[in-house]
Amino acid sequence: MSQRTRVGLEAEAALGEVLSHVRGEDTLPCRTVDDPAAKNILALRKRMKLSRQAFANRFGLDARAVQDWEQGRRVPDRAARVLLTVIEHDPEAVVRALAVDRMK
Repeated sequence: MSQRTRVGLEAEAALGEVLSHVRGEDTLPCRTVDDPAAKNILALRKRMKLSRQAFANRFGLDARAVQDWEQGRRVPDRAARVLLTVIEHDPEAVVRALAVDRMK
């Protein structure tokens, strides 16, 4: 006879919550991150009066990726969408965070 561990019980409870949510019996908290369309990324960069390269350098992005996003050839992944959302609302927070990271 095996014993049920604390981790196993927590996993079982979490899966129960997910199943309840899927069945429509319960709602789970969630966050929605905007999916910036190509025109929104371009508009953000233009509003900041930055070239593609300067925008990429300032926020630790790859200039080619920014170009691909703006031209609709690629869609930013979830992490990039979160970063772009923060840049849109508080660009200096990203600049400060990157400056601290570069000092390490």
